[in-house]
Amino acid sequence: MKNVEELFKELIDIIAKLRSVDGCPWDREQTNDTLKSGLIEEAYEVIETIDEKDDEKFEEELGDLLMQIVLNAQVAKDEDRFDITGVIQKINEKLIRRHPHVFSDLQVKDAHEILINWDRIKSEERTGKDENSLLDGIPINLPALIQARKVQSRASRVGFDWDKAEDVMKKVEEEIVELKEGISKSDQESIEEEIGDILFSIVNLSRFLNVEPEGALRNTTAKFIRRFKQMEAQINDKGRKITDYDLTGLDKIWDSIKESEK
Repeated sequence: MKNVEELFKELIDIIAKLRSVDGCPWDREQTNDTLKSGLIEEAYEVIETIDEKDDEKFEEELGDLLMQIVLNAQVAKDEDRFDITGVIQKINEKLIRRHPHVFSDLQVKDAHEILINWDRIKSEERTGKDENSLLDGIPINLPALIQARKVQSRASRVGFDWDKAEDVMKKVEEEIVELKEGISKSDQESIEEEIGDILFSIVNLSRFLNVEPEGALRNTTAKFIRRFKQMEAQINDKGRKITDYDLTGLDKIWDSIKESEK
């Protein structure tokens, strides 16, 4: 079997061939902009295989994601901007620079001190860039729950945070009261703002309880899909359609499915 260097070089050559004059018309037409959605989709497919604990699919999807990275780098190379060598060099340098407790003689006590040091290094890296805030550099296109979690974690590292989960729970309850007030006034702008505040507070609560909100919501959505499909199957087995049932009838089937899962 070929070693990793040979295999990676082969992948680079394959992508370059696909982008060449004698290659694939579709690949030649791609730009970094047109490849954005594919990059996101492949990343989520990787996450899905992790959740499914399917190593064979996990291995395959990591390959698809790697292909997207190499393809994006090849597009940049074709436009004389940079290439995959520069990509690898930059991440190698960054990893060494941000882990002085591993690659130099810096002594740290625990993971918390490592994070503090990490932020200090990143702050030094921002010097000369248009990034002056601790919150700069968090991608604006992240899923909202992940973005909120990152913002809160950054603020927490400098002490701007709640003391305990109970305090966050009170904030959640406070935001729900404000949402009810907005609903009572039929104030759509206020309703939207308060729902956002509730979600932000829930993310904060999940952080204190060591729960990843994105994963928790994904799991709950998957559970809803699973139960809904079971409900449809039960109805189909009876030779009926889901629209034949009112909400009370559907709730009865739903509750029986929930009970069977206990």
